[in-house]
Amino acid sequence: MSSDCAVTGCRLSFWYPKKGWEDTVFMLRVIQVGIGGMGNTWLKTVLASKEVAFAGFVEINPAIAAQQARQYGLDQSLIFDSLDQALTAVRPGGVIDVTPPRFHKEVSLRALDAGIPVLSEKPLSDNMADAQAIVQKANETGILHMVTQNYRYSVPAQTLKRLLQSGEMGRVGSVTVEFFKGPHFGGFRDEMAYPLIIDMSIHHWDMMRFFLESEPVVIYGQSWNPPWSWYRGDASASVTLELASGARVAYNASWCSSGHETSWNGTWRFECENGIILFENDQVYVQHKTAEHESRGGFWQYRNDEMALVEPVQLEYTAQGYLLHEFYEAVTLGKPAATTCQDNIKSLGIVFDIIQSFKTGSPVRRSV
Repeated sequence: MSSDCAVTGCRLSFWYPKKGWEDTVFMLRVIQVGIGGMGNTWLKTVLASKEVAFAGFVEINPAIAAQQARQYGLDQSLIFDSLDQALTAVRPGGVIDVTPPRFHKEVSLRALDAGIPVLSEKPLSDNMADAQAIVQKANETGILHMVTQNYRYSVPAQTLKRLLQSGEMGRVGSVTVEFFKGPHFGGFRDEMAYPLIIDMSIHHWDMMRFFLESEPVVIYGQSWNPPWSWYRGDASASVTLELASGARVAYNASWCSSGHETSWNGTWRFECENGIILFENDQVYVQHKTAEHESRGGFWQYRNDEMALVEPVQLEYTAQGYLLHEFYEAVTLGKPAATTCQDNIKSLGIVFDIIQSFKTGSPVRRSV
């Protein structure tokens, strides 16, 4: 079955069972470009979905194509060498781009020119010129392009967002973020000039914008590479940001840490008007400041409640599953998506302004 999509203007392809289809959800058929590495996560996510199914795949490495076909039971006749070949053979309703960042422009522009919505792995691109070209093409065509900022859509992140939105803790004055991991991915990340900031910290800048709903106006940072690092580029950094809201963010991170690692979300401490919020080990805690004062050692200070665990929110979908569901509803129902390329380029812009500060040794002042 095919249908015209009023939202994107493209011709969508759906699949449904021959019998009893009236009671089923129409399936959006997609091509996944890149099925090795991070592609495993998306293969599992789509195969588990009740809304999205595969129309085909693109994989340039024959060994990976054969291995993944065996592992996931994929039809090897639907694994193509290029997106052009795939689009000649099948007509999908969407493209999931899981290629390295330097190929995102090529894949995105080809799909958008064909009128096909794109769900792209982050970062939007590995450089601002290509990212801007993607956004420009999405604007020109009116076709949806989403970026998979999945860290927004975990239970603890959504729990923290709900607490901040409630106003219970008052204004946020400052945020301290610590992130320390030592993953050995191999591949393109090992060769990037700033692997931490471009490929990993993009998640944290996007979360910062999501949590605080404010953009940085001043950015200053320093980066370095520890002597034991297995990355070619700088894998450690310290960054400070001043937001338009007046809040300050201090960020300290390393992607070649030697131990005592944080979670992938990192550890966040929010200093608020009415107390503190702590996001640690994927749990959210709160400590309220009371209106009463007490004397300790000759100093008057606020008396605080005990640190308490915040009750987690309940989510039907999380992480990549959430984004796939949102992509499905945006394409088929016209519902607005949050992490479009038009929004995500703001998160990516923070990345490259930080890199500019690294290179110049000076703060970067931004207009918002």
